[in-house]
Amino acid sequence: MVVPLLLVVLQLAGATSAAALPVVINTWAFRKAAETAWRVLQLGGSELDAVERGCGQCEIDQCDGSVGYGGSPDESGETTLDAMIMDGNTMEVGAVADLRHVKNAIGVARKVIEYTKHTLLVGESASLFAVRMGFPYEDLITQKSLLVYSKWLNQSCQPNYWKNVVPDSSKSCGPYKRPEKVICKEEQTISQRNVQNHDTIGMVVIGGSGTVASGTSTNGAVHKIPGRVGDSPIAGAGSYADSTAGGAAATGDGDIMMRFLPSYQAVEYMRMGTDPTVACQKVISRIQKYAPNFFGAVICANTTGSYGAACNKIPGFTQFHFMVSSPLLSQPTEQVVDCI
Repeated sequence: MVVPLLLVVLQLAGATSAAALPVVINTWAFRKAAETAWRVLQLGGSELDAVERGCGQCEIDQCDGSVGYGGSPDESGETTLDAMIMDGNTMEVGAVADLRHVKNAIGVARKVIEYTKHTLLVGESASLFAVRMGFPYEDLITQKSLLVYSKWLNQSCQPNYWKNVVPDSSKSCGPYKRPEKVICKEEQTISQRNVQNHDTIGMVVIGGSGTVASGTSTNGAVHKIPGRVGDSPIAGAGSYADSTAGGAAATGDGDIMMRFLPSYQAVEYMRMGTDPTVACQKVISRIQKYAPNFFGAVICANTTGSYGAACNKIPGFTQFHFMVSSPLLSQPTEQVVDCI
């Protein structure tokens, strides 16, 4: 039996979604992630369980090559992972960044909450922690990621994330260094991140009693400078959860978006009674004032189960697709909003 795919278009600015609990909302049309998280809730799992398993499904599936192993090689050809998970009851956060040789980043992030007094672990030390917690140490590089890396080298390392260096990073590969006399160029280009290179699963789960959890997982920006960490593992940037208000998650150009703590800001708007769709739109509008060409979107849900999303309209990205699961829907449903 073929199950028809449902697609709901939310086009009216500020259109309010029907509210019901529990609700699961996640970035992009990552259907299996939504189904997995919803199933966990239906079987009696906690909101944190649902976030961990839902985002973990994308790590297994290598969603669009932008989550999990074998995607987004950095300048040295290595794949590294970032993830976070947040408990909206206790405000505890577990996060890992620049994680190497361990596939289940969101699982390691949860262990940071459960077995340490810390919030964020990074790099090879995070990998060693993961191994202590029982996660296998394995290669994250695949033939596909090697091909992506090789092609990038063959096209003079374009595009990349360097600026104001010698040799000219727009024409050749490095190693780069600081010039003796710095000439800063103003760059007002469209973000290198685009709809074919979206970079995160972000998820918000609100249980039947209004308990909120959120999380993210990503392999970051393709061809990033080694050591780069974006918004995904940063509480308030990649996602944010507060069981007294709601939850939010962001996706897109993390280098820009993390400067504005969009997930935290969206939750604070909802705390003041702002509708989730409007809260998302206000966050996007705030970033637009400083970076009109940024690529990004935000999802929001409040403790009544009402939800919304918003995105920044740029060439090639005029609509944003996301997944919603709730008692009002017969199955996890793909929804879409027009960008602003």
